Amino acid sequence: MIRVHVICEGPTEEDFVRQVLCSPFVGRGIQLLPSCIGRVGHKGGRVNLARLEFDVKTRFRDNACYCTTLFDFYGLSTKFPGKTAAALKSDPIGKQRAVIDALSSWAVERWGQDLATRFLPYVQMYEFEALLFSEPEVLALAIGAPKLAGAFQKIRSDFTTPDWINDDPNNAPSKRIGSLHERYAKPADPVLAATEIGLDAIRRECPLFSAWLSSIESLSVGGVE
Repeated sequence: MIRVHVICEGPTEEDFVRQVLCSPFVGRGIQLLPSCIGRVGHKGGRVNLARLEFDVKTRFRDNACYCTTLFDFYGLSTKFPGKTAAALKSDPIGKQRAVIDALSSWAVERWGQDLATRFLPYVQMYEFEALLFSEPEVLALAIGAPKLAGAFQKIRSDFTTPDWINDDPNNAPSKRIGSLHERYAKPADPVLAATEIGLDAIRRECPLFSAWLSSIESLSVGGVE
């Protein structure tokens, strides 16, 4: 079984990996091992390079594993690798690529090429909740607000893909949901919604997210065990 540690921004992402992603990957011979960034028992948040380096080094004590990340682009500080370069890009694909490329280069500088090949950085554009707009009606039902289906669909229709729902402080995906439904609560509501929507629908609607999963799936061909 190929082991992939998933360093998550917070408990929402960790629960999502555990409840939605783990089972399908086991069928491919890949064990996903999610945990929040920071020391054991920490609730995550405060994503910075020092904490990430500590976590990756700790996980690489398992010398037959891979390591990836699940961070929101929205929450990364301007000091995070690639974030300044991303600000110069006009589209989400370029913004995401700037951060991932910067993290990949950082890994090579810190640990060398061989070890860095087992580090698969990923940032979610722009926020985890963007994935939930893959099925607006299911999202509304899952959080107990069926009358909001139309409002959620209107938000979704304004973007080519949920991946592109933006990072304006007032319009990030979670802010959009929260402004319409005050009882929206993390991590239970978003994880329940993601479970109800289903991985196939999310991958179909969110190509950047799906590409990340494809990169992990490819490890099952000649991966380290």
